Amino acid sequence: MTQHTANHNVRQYPDVINVKRNPYLVDYEEQRRLRRTAGQTGGRAASRAVQRARRRRIVRRQRFAIGLWALCILLLSVAFLAKNAKVSAARHERPSVPAEWEKDTTAQSSSETVQGLPAAVFAGHPQWTEDFLTPNEYSRPGDALESVKNIFVHYTANPGTSAAQNRSYFEQQKDTHERSVSSHFIIGYEGEIIQCVPLDEIAYAVQTRNTDSVSIECCYLAQDGSFTQETYDSLIGLLAWLTDAYGLETDDILRHYDCGGKKCPLYYTEHPDAWERLKEDVAGAK
Repeated sequence: MTQHTANHNVRQYPDVINVKRNPYLVDYEEQRRLRRTAGQTGGRAASRAVQRARRRRIVRRQRFAIGLWALCILLLSVAFLAKNAKVSAARHERPSVPAEWEKDTTAQSSSETVQGLPAAVFAGHPQWTEDFLTPNEYSRPGDALESVKNIFVHYTANPGTSAAQNRSYFEQQKDTHERSVSSHFIIGYEGEIIQCVPLDEIAYAVQTRNTDSVSIECCYLAQDGSFTQETYDSLIGLLAWLTDAYGLETDDILRHYDCGGKKCPLYYTEHPDAWERLKEDVAGAK
């Protein structure tokens, strides 16, 4: 009897619900977590999209600025080239002038002279180096050469010396006062030509004929006074030009020997046949 009563008084409690294992609650919590995660992911994606859009705008602005700068440079270049072309065309365009002005200009140009010769004639001279002596009373007095009737050929009388050395000897006379000596031209044994005195001034080369003649000194190496081929060739060319420039004949070419009897140039005083051949070569070079 007692036992029955005890069993009757025991309360029956329901089983405890395990929340963690409840499938309904698990699904709910999982859904909340997924929604929260999705919200965070969506926010980051939106932020990245905003940043990308901002970068695109910046790039577009930079490209526009670069394009505008390049266009300005191109336009400036085109304007500069067009201006230069217009200036160049203006320079090359010959202005129209009255016919009488052209005649006057032609007359003026034909009357121009260089070293006493017409400019056009002088321009055709053979190649030489102008190295004029310093004006002085011993080698370049500066007296005018009014006319040219003859051309004299000389030799330097000191074998192995160059054209520059002989020119220096002429120059030294202004200081040493040893002699009055010079020539219009010196031809070296390698064929180089130095002009020492302008053609409209006298040189001290042939004592009695300085006032109406042009003189040429020739360097040499051989003891007999003969010229090297280079010297000879340059001499022929210079004589041909001078005789044409002054309207002379080959017979107007003289040796220093022909005026005063001095054995100069030595080889051609001892070999008159060679002198005649030289004049023939000058005639052939005209």
